[in-house]
Amino acid sequence: MADINFDRILEDIKPTETEKKRVMELSDELIKNLNETASRKGAEAEAVLVGSVAKSTWLAGKADIDIFMEFSLDTDESYLKRCGLKLGHNCIETMGGTAEERYASHPYVTGTIEGYEVDFVPCYFIEDASQLKSAVDRTILHTQYIKKHLDKKQEDEVLLLKRFMECVGTYGSEFKVGGFSGYLCELMVLEYGTFMGVLGAASSSWRYGQIVDLENHGTAELFKDPLVAVDPVDKNRNVAAALNLQKMSDFIVASENFLKNPSERYFYPKDLEFHSESVKKEFLKRGTKTFILTFRPPDIPADAVYPQIRKTEKSIVKVAESHGFTVTGSDSWTDEDDEAMILVEFETWKLPTMRKHSGPQIWFKEHQERFLEKYSGKAWVEGDRWVVEVPRTYESVEAFFEGVLTPNKIGYLRFGKHVKTEILKEHQLLDINELLESQCDGEVLRFLYLYLNKNELLWR
Repeated sequence: MADINFDRILEDIKPTETEKKRVMELSDELIKNLNETASRKGAEAEAVLVGSVAKSTWLAGKADIDIFMEFSLDTDESYLKRCGLKLGHNCIETMGGTAEERYASHPYVTGTIEGYEVDFVPCYFIEDASQLKSAVDRTILHTQYIKKHLDKKQEDEVLLLKRFMECVGTYGSEFKVGGFSGYLCELMVLEYGTFMGVLGAASSSWRYGQIVDLENHGTAELFKDPLVAVDPVDKNRNVAAALNLQKMSDFIVASENFLKNPSERYFYPKDLEFHSESVKKEFLKRGTKTFILTFRPPDIPADAVYPQIRKTEKSIVKVAESHGFTVTGSDSWTDEDDEAMILVEFETWKLPTMRKHSGPQIWFKEHQERFLEKYSGKAWVEGDRWVVEVPRTYESVEAFFEGVLTPNKIGYLRFGKHVKTEILKEHQLLDINELLESQCDGEVLRFLYLYLNKNELLWR
């Protein structure tokens, strides 16, 4: 491990003193602006800095400034939202930025000021989790907990862990990624001491249902997730709830790869080499048939778009297989604004006209009678069960898609109503070659390349 110069890596990923000074100055300015406006308008709210900037655990060039506006617990919720959003809009406007409202579990105002993304979130002031009134209220408690327990040296360990996860594709708790959140990274460093401690534990001892319980709350059995990190400030919450099994497994494998063959390259984005011709050749070599369903993503928050698209993808696979087609793999992608894609790769894409349909056993006379009434003269006995050949609903994958993506059949698929509306409004089904012969942009090609090379980011 002596080959790894962590100090040199930290020089690249740690904010410079100039950046730190500017970010903190801007944060102070925003908080002052908010508090003065609140005081002038008679709003009993106090702005406070939270998140990675407040905890000194942000990566260079990636400072997202999160400011929460605390209201007392007896504040009416509709007033809290209305007043908090108004304060946020006013602050961004007076600072010369651009603003928009977003709605996750709780409404907030986001904007860009002097090149920095800033979020203004109204919340209740609470002293412990028993007072929770909204999902965002505990964020201030998270910031306080990390500032109290994480020492200066460990701040660097968090940066190394975040950067490593970022470069192997496992960082980010949003639905688009399904990986580790920044707060979860901080808790991992508190649990295992160092960046290397986290990787060592992940590669050697982590199992499904792995438990991290820093405050020994003893509530891990409440959760059935791949990784259970009991929130130190709220015993009834799993900080790792958004982490999916795939990203947990990817991190374990990347940790093993790094420890077997340490390289500083793990802390820098991997240079992926691909173009439409090479991707097309890869798909051709596989001998499968790959289709891409394209449609416009619904105009809803990103954290709602991804689950709906993934749910649709899984449903298409399940229904296709129930009709006899064999699916090799599937994936989905969206740019969130103009285009969404569901990729389904088939091992079997053409089927015989007829299929064998099993009926009741001969011992059950009532069922047998109904079966023979329906299929009179065409049924026969195999062993002790009646069987019959019936026409197949869909003989090709193209016919399957054409059949199920229509208003009267789309109900067979399970997905969010927003995606359903967009698909019914307009969609296109393309063979992978058709897509690659058109003008594929870099992000689409990257999506296709990583589908073909699923472990590409996990090693160097």
